[in-house]
Amino acid sequence: MDDPQILDRIRSMVETEHALRDQLAQGRITAEEEQQLLHAIEVELDQCWDLLRQRRARRDAREDPNAAAVRPEREVEGYQQ
Repeated sequence: MDDPQILDRIRSMVETEHALRDQLAQGRITAEEEQQLLHAIEVELDQCWDLLRQRRARRDAREDPNAAAVRPEREVEGYQQ
């Protein structure tokens, strides 16, 4: 994926996140379902942001941004802010 594709995916996931919150408010899904689905979205969002940062860092270092790869959930979820 290139940067615009990653950003499009991020936008799509944010829209899905908002839709899930609306569905919960309307009683169309349970809080448990919302939390389960939100967790999956949050993990993928973290992975996309990480991939975008990797690509930008590689580009800044004059390396191939296409060599960046999606890191596993365990790794990106373990980062300290």
